[in-house]
Amino acid sequence: MKAFFIQIKCELGKAYEVARAIADAELASEVYSTAGEFDLLAKFYIEDGGDVGHFVNEKIQILPGIRDTRTIVTFRAF
Repeated sequence: MKAFFIQIKCELGKAYEVARAIADAELASEVYSTAGEFDLLAKFYIEDGGDVGHFVNEKIQILPGIRDTRTIVTFRAF
């Protein structure tokens, strides 16, 4: 399994709804609210060889209330 993170910018007033939608769909292993440019930070896992781009486009960016995303691909956990 490969881990990656997505920072999520939400429509105003929608961060909790978006976080709940991600949690309810069991898409992420963890979802955090954050301060700064993005409203949420979520950790995801994908099968080795899976397409992160398709996952982000087809599972995350389609959720109502999301305005922007930034994907952080990871290489190794220490």
